[in-house]
Amino acid sequence: MTVNEIAEWARFVLSPVAIASIVVGLMFLFVAAIGVLRLPDVYTRSHAVSLTDSLGAFFVLGGLALYQGLSTNAVKILIVLILLYLLNPVITHATVRSALRSGLKPWSREDA
Repeated sequence: MTVNEIAEWARFVLSPVAIASIVVGLMFLFVAAIGVLRLPDVYTRSHAVSLTDSLGAFFVLGGLALYQGLSTNAVKILIVLILLYLLNPVITHATVRSALRSGLKPWSREDA
């Protein structure tokens, strides 16, 4: 087998895996969007978004990196993935903390 045949085989195997990963990530992001629309206050919305957004971004960016192959674009995508994975919980925490400090009360059944 030549190097070109190995590269062609790797592309043939990794493309469906990358596409499946991107589709799974988009499903997680879709669930996060539904959570933002359906849940009543910033606290419950941020809980839904922080969990599903991190996982959805992981699958989408991981699938894009797989689809790109070994290139500088894949390295850039992986750097963005690492930064997003580190910063997403911090951003969620800062948002919820600022809402609590500004006096926004959590939703309760009596409010409905």
